[in-house]
Amino acid sequence: MTLRPEARRPAPSLLDCARWLLRAGPSDYLLAMSVAPASLPIVGKHFEPLGAATAMGIWGYRHVPDFVAATARGWFTPRQAERRRRELEATNEVIDAALRGVVSPADLAIDWPAPQRSAPALQIRQHRRSLHRSSVRYGDHPSQLLDVWRPKELPVEPAPVMIFVPGGAWVHGGRQLQGYALMSHLARQGWVCLSVNYRVAPHHRWPKHIDDVKAAIAWARANVDRFGGDRNFVAIAGCSAGGHLAALAGLTANAPDMQAHLAPGSDTSVDGVVGIYGRYDWEDRSTPERERFVDFLETVVVKRKIDRHPEIFRKASPIAQVHPDAPPFLVVHGTGDSVIPVEQARSFVERLRPVSRSVVSYVELPGAGHGFDLTDGGRTGSVATAIGLFLNHIHRNRSMGTAKEVI
Repeated sequence: MTLRPEARRPAPSLLDCARWLLRAGPSDYLLAMSVAPASLPIVGKHFEPLGAATAMGIWGYRHVPDFVAATARGWFTPRQAERRRRELEATNEVIDAALRGVVSPADLAIDWPAPQRSAPALQIRQHRRSLHRSSVRYGDHPSQLLDVWRPKELPVEPAPVMIFVPGGAWVHGGRQLQGYALMSHLARQGWVCLSVNYRVAPHHRWPKHIDDVKAAIAWARANVDRFGGDRNFVAIAGCSAGGHLAALAGLTANAPDMQAHLAPGSDTSVDGVVGIYGRYDWEDRSTPERERFVDFLETVVVKRKIDRHPEIFRKASPIAQVHPDAPPFLVVHGTGDSVIPVEQARSFVERLRPVSRSVVSYVELPGAGHGFDLTDGGRTGSVATAIGLFLNHIHRNRSMGTAKEVI
C-alpha cells in the first residue's frame, strides 16, 4: 500500500515560543525536556522512550486521585469480598442477557468458560501458539508493524479478519500482551487477526494515531489475502485508547478529510467494531475526571488547547461522529473501571443506538476494572467468547447477504 508523503509543519516562530513559555505549566516543561533529546542526530532515537515514559507518568499522575478513591472505597465497603464474588458469578448471565436478541439462542446455548485463577497476562506461551507472523510492515514508518494471528490449518474459504488495536493512553502503542486471549480464541475459531503498532505521543501528536489505524485497515483490505484472510470482511476491536481508535475508525470510514495521507481509493471501512473499556468523548469536561483527561490531551497528545481548536477534539470524539450508517458495534465496559468510568460507555451507547441502523450491543460487566483482560482470569474467557459470538454472527449475516446478492 502506498502512503502519500507527509507535509512538514512550519517551524514555530519566536512569538509562538514566547506564548508557549507564558502559558506552560510544570508538566509542559518536563515533557519538553524529555522530548528534546530525541531530535538529536544519530542518537536521538535512543531517547524516545524517555519522552514516552514521561508522558505515561503525567497520565498516571492525573489518575492517582480516582485510583486512590476507588481503592479506599474497596477497603472500607462492608462485605466487599462477598460483593466481588456475586459480581464475578453474574458475568455469564450478564453477557447472555446482553447478546440475547442479537445472537441466536442456539449459539448462546453453550458451556461458558470456567473462571481461571491465573491472570491472562501469565498465559502468554499458551496464547502465542496462534501467532503466525510477527512484525509485518503495513507502512513505511518503523512503528507501522503488525502481527498476524491465525490457525495452523485455514478453512477452504478465506477467513474473516479482525484488526486489534492495543491501548496505552495514546502514549504507548505496542502490541505486546494486549489482546492475546481474544486473538487466540478467534484464531482457534478460524479467524485471521492482525495486532497493530501505531505512532504515539509525545513524539507523534494526534492525529498520527488514527492515521496509522486507518493505514492498517487499508493494508488489510488490500493485502490480508496473503495470509488467508478475507479482504471483504474486516472487523476492528481495541482496548482503552485502542477502543477509542477502533470506534473512531469505524465511524469515519473512508472520510476524505481523515485519510489524506493514504493513496486515493484506499478502503478504510470496517464490517464491525468492538470497543473494550474505551474512551469515546474527548470534549466533555463536566466532571473533575474528565477535566483532567482533557488537560492531558492538551498537554501530551494533541498539544493544542480545546478552547482554541475545538474542532480537533470534536473530530476525534467517536460520540460526536455517530451516524445512521455506522457498522455493527459491541461495547464492553466494567462498572469497576476507575481509569475510564463506565459512564463513558453508557453515554456512547445511548447516543449510538437510536441513530444507527446496525445492531448495537452493550455488555456492562459488574465489578470489572480497567485492563481486566490482562489481570482478571475470572472474566476474560467469557468476554472473549462473547466477542467471538458477536463477530461470528455479524460475519454470518454478511455472508448470507452477499450470497443473496449473487443469486
